[in-house]
Amino acid sequence: MKNYKSLSELPSRLAIFPLTGAVLFPQTQLPLNIFEPRYVQMIEEVLASPDRIMGMIQPNVSKKDPNSKDLKKVGCAGRISSFSETGDGRYLVTLTGLIRFEVTQELDTTTPYRQVVADYHNHKDDLNPSNTENIDRKNLLLLIKKYLEHRNLLIDWEIIEQSPTEQLINYSGVLVPFEPEEKQLLLETKNLFDRCKALESLFQSYQFQNNQDTTSTKIH
Repeated sequence: MKNYKSLSELPSRLAIFPLTGAVLFPQTQLPLNIFEPRYVQMIEEVLASPDRIMGMIQPNVSKKDPNSKDLKKVGCAGRISSFSETGDGRYLVTLTGLIRFEVTQELDTTTPYRQVVADYHNHKDDLNPSNTENIDRKNLLLLIKKYLEHRNLLIDWEIIEQSPTEQLINYSGVLVPFEPEEKQLLLETKNLFDRCKALESLFQSYQFQNNQDTTSTKIH
């Protein structure tokens, strides 16, 4: 896959796939099952473009207005790195994260899917390797292990231990079943170090909540 070195190589206009709870991070892969006709058309048109880049972003849904069309401030652009067609008209797509973006404006288009003008400038460092020297990897692995044990999630621990630190952090944001707002919090952090700190806080809060639930059960 092409390595993008400068913001000028990236499209300013992005087709977007708004999906609650689905967050893409740079250097991660997100599998998508595309079946709605408007998004099938979007995938076909993105595949026909020179760069195959589209945007993942969460809708800004609130309890007061569950039908709101607003979008979160930050999403992530990704390239369709692999795809397959199914016999029933679906696309199975793998999207590889490139760089986060902020929505400058939503375009008035004739396409059934939505398109935005993307601003990448605040996240230009996403294109460069992240500095992991100041990250306490041992503590991060310990928190991940405790979380998996509390949730009774069966994961190949050897694979996790062998994963680069950046992937440990970013894939936690993609794969761990955090709440949509918590995933968005991780996405909007300034850099990998801040994301790691936010991730550690989330793991610790879930551990504390689990301990509280256990204590409450024993009392009753």
